[in-house]
Parts: sequence; structure tokens; C-alpha cells
Amino acid sequence: MKISQLYVYPVKSLRPASMTEAAITRSGFEYDRCFMLLKVNDENTGDFENMHVSYYAELTLFLTDLVLPSEEGNDSGRIRVTYQSPVSSDSSQGRKTLEIPLEPDIQGLRELDIVMHESPTKGYDMGHEYNDWFSECLGYRVILAYLGQNRRSVLGSLSPKAAARKQQNANGGGGWLSMVMNSVPLLGGNGGDEGQITFADCAAFLVVSETSLHNVSARMAEGEEVDIIKFRPNIVVSGSEEAFEEDFWGELTVGDEKVKLLLTANCTRCQSLNIDYTTGKFGTGESGKVLKKLMKDRRVDKGVKYSPVFGRYGFPDQASNGMTLRVGDEVEVSKRLTERTTFDWPGLAY
Repeated sequence: MKISQLYVYPVKSLRPASMTEAAITRSGFEYDRCFMLLKVNDENTGDFENMHVSYYAELTLFLTDLVLPSEEGNDSGRIRVTYQSPVSSDSSQGRKTLEIPLEPDIQGLRELDIVMHESPTKGYDMGHEYNDWFSECLGYRVILAYLGQNRRSVLGSLSPKAAARKQQNANGGGGWLSMVMNSVPLLGGNGGDEGQITFADCAAFLVVSETSLHNVSARMAEGEEVDIIKFRPNIVVSGSEEAFEEDFWGELTVGDEKVKLLLTANCTRCQSLNIDYTTGKFGTGESGKVLKKLMKDRRVDKGVKYSPVFGRYGFPDQASNGMTLRVGDEVEVSKRLTERTTFDWPGLAY
């Protein structure tokens, strides 16, 4: 098996930047989901809500591209966001572009209290220049929030340490993951904490399989193919022998550097699969039936029994800090599970 595609989502819920390689940090790929849009509900009270693509389908009309910092140091890097008016729209906006610094200076920015899936953190209001641009595109007031050096805690048993404890209790003190975590510290935490993530929903990485995608596309009307982007992956793996065999992947070893990815939970799916990315609305034809087509046989997680599973959440081990994943890297399943994991993040059950 090999890595066939890599994606970074610099602004959560917008379309991703396709990468040929991506650097690993303690909380996932560098620059992944370090910004997020917040909808302003009441400007007088300052009330706002997190914007997730499952509820704000119009966010799929924003394309992103990463311009990485130059080695010479004369370019500190930026995110290029392009708003693309929906197909068959009467809007006169057409295409508009905004550039956002990769690592803004937070001095003087208003601090925000942000709680995402019951995991709190701090963020920074990027100010009128950026807020006004997104607000004009969307037609309502929003805030572009920057995470900075802040992070969120991983809840439930999704972190490798928590997953190891859960397995240890279930097995009476044994299990491969328990042994791994006793000898290899988790990348994403200091000491005994449970790992740290950005504005990603609940894990550092989401790994999906092309073979499983082909299975989903085969369920659609003839000639219809499902875009992998609908599944919001970071890492796409090609070459697996069977569809959905990744349900039982416990650990992946990737590339010449032997990057270790510990896969601890299933990704349970929501209505975001039904969005038509050309209109920025929920689909009315085949594009609006993807979730339903998975309901028949993919509700395989006892923790979220009404939602289908596609893909696996994962975390790097500490030895992988600073390493790089590349398209074309070979992927080995170095640990397999005998039974599926059970999802148990509080406050995140679609």
C-alpha cells in the first residue's frame, strides 16, 4: 500500500490544500486547522458559534492553497483562500481571493474563549480585514479565529494513552497497544496528559482508503463517483486488498523514516457527505444520498450505532515529531485489531 493523497485544512471546514508532502507536528500536520470561522449570533453580546461544514454547507465554496515559508526566510508563508460563487448562481461575486498569514502576530488581537465538542481552548479574532471579507462572501457576520499556540485536549478514549488504558481494562492488563504506550511516549502531550489537537474535530489525523472509496462510488448511480474530499481526510491510502479493512488497522508504519501512526478510533459520518460542492448546498440527487447509502451496512461502531463508519482517526508517536509524510510513501499495517474499536468522545456523536 502507498500514500496516494495528502491534505491539509488550514481553515477548518473549508476545502483543503492538496500536498505532495506534509510535516508532522505534535498535533497533526503542520498548519492543519489552525484557523476556524465563527458565526456571530449577536454582535451586542458577542455571542458566536463554531462553524462546521455539516451545518454550513456553503463553506465548501471556499478553496484553499498553502504557500509555505521560503527556506531563504524572505517569505513567511500564507494561506490563499478563494471564494468561488456557486454554479448557476446569480451572484456577481464570481471569484474573490484573500491572503492570510500562516502565523499572524497575535499582539493586539482580541482573545476568544472557544469550546469545540466540549474541549475548550483560546483563540484570537483576526480583525475586520479578514472578518469583513468572509462576511461579505457568506452574507452574514463571521469571525476568523486563529488558534496560535493554543491547543485542545483529546477527550474520551481517542488518545493513544486513553485507548491503551481502555484496552488494558478490557484485556485484564494486556494488549499490544498497552505495551506500545508503556514504551513509546505519545506525541501530542507532556508527561501524563491525553494529547493535544488543533481545531480538528477529535484527532491529529484522519486516514481513509481508496479501496473503500471505490466501494462507496459503486453504490451510486452509473457514472457517479464520490469525491474523496467529502470525507475530509488527511491521509489517503491506496492498494488495500479489501474495502473497509481499515476498520481493523491499529498501527501504520509509513515511509523510509518509519513514521508510526496509532489508529485509535473510527470516524463516524454525518450529513456533510451529502453536500454538493458545486452549489455549496445539500445535494438533491445522487450527491445527496451518500450518507443513506452507507447506512445499510456501515453502522458498525457500537458507540455511535446510528452513524456509518468511514476511515480511522490516528495520532503519531513521539519519535515521528518533525518527520515528513510524502505521496508515494509505502504504508505497512504494523498492528491489526481483532475487533473494531468503540467511539466514545463525549459531545461528538453524530
